[in-house]
Amino acid sequence: MTGVLPDKDLRKMIASGALMAEPQITEAQIQPASLDLRLGTRAYRVRASFLATDGAPVEARLEAFKMHEIDLTQGAVLEKGCVYVVPLMERLALPEEISAVANAKSSTGRLDLLTRTITDGGIEFDRIPKGYIGPLYAEICPRSFSVLVRPGMRLNQIRFREGQAALDDTALAALHDEVGLVSGKAVISEGLGFSVDLRPQDGSLVGYRAKPHTGVIDLDRIGHYDPADFWEEVHTSDGRIILDPGAFYILVSREAVTIPPTHAAEMAPYVAMVGEFRVHYAGFFDPGFGWAEAGGAGSRGVLEVRCHEAPFVLEHGQIVGRLVYETMAEAPETLYGREIQSNYQGQGLKLSKHFRAV
Repeated sequence: MTGVLPDKDLRKMIASGALMAEPQITEAQIQPASLDLRLGTRAYRVRASFLATDGAPVEARLEAFKMHEIDLTQGAVLEKGCVYVVPLMERLALPEEISAVANAKSSTGRLDLLTRTITDGGIEFDRIPKGYIGPLYAEICPRSFSVLVRPGMRLNQIRFREGQAALDDTALAALHDEVGLVSGKAVISEGLGFSVDLRPQDGSLVGYRAKPHTGVIDLDRIGHYDPADFWEEVHTSDGRIILDPGAFYILVSREAVTIPPTHAAEMAPYVAMVGEFRVHYAGFFDPGFGWAEAGGAGSRGVLEVRCHEAPFVLEHGQIVGRLVYETMAEAPETLYGREIQSNYQGQGLKLSKHFRAV
């Protein structure tokens, strides 16, 4: 079969030894189209981000770049502005026909917690080639907030595929005609375009901007923190905002998005030259996101936005990203928002699960 492997196939990979871990992988890690990865017991503060090119193992690169080792067993703070490498509990022994891609989880991205997966001999972040055998590591760089982490925390996830699964524009247009992938007109060009909402139906609140000097966020504390201690509200009355260089924003898409059970999706930049900002940090959309039968009835995409070198005017309705849809090898046994704890089904503008509801 060709496509993204569903939860049932992930269980088969665990049973066959293609997915291994110490301690063993738990059922809670298995998502409809991905597997959550867990932090191990130690972290390395490194001088700089790196890739283990030329076939080198990550352990060898760590010896060259590490500054000190941190024991995570009692909890430890990863400080804002620093780069860490954490060996993950999971390792792979992929069959020759299976490749993988990793990404930060939604809550990780909404905290501006840059988290990328690296592998032995890897020439790209988050991309694992067919047949890879070896360990996995998370590179973690807190950008806005220092965070308290412990072993077993799940900051990133991995998705497996066989063959070419991405839909071309013709197939994507046909799928939209069949199920209605977005509310309103579909903009299809190398994926499904989506735009930013800066004209809310009620009030003037359009987003949040991370405060520059805050306390530590314990990633185990759900619904605990007062948003006002970490975020400034962003309001507008004219459908535009100016992004400040170096600032991190939480915004929301104008369109409601649907991912049918037969497909998965990944968020990607729209075009490289659309503006001086980055629009996503956590990019996986599972089957069932926004699907009515799974309790979604259309869910909007939260945009994690960081402005780069120059201030940039962002306008209501401006296209800022695209969703690349992929075929599932088979529909999963569970859907996002149905029978599993999904924090962001039916969402609008929403901070990460660590903050109290506004």
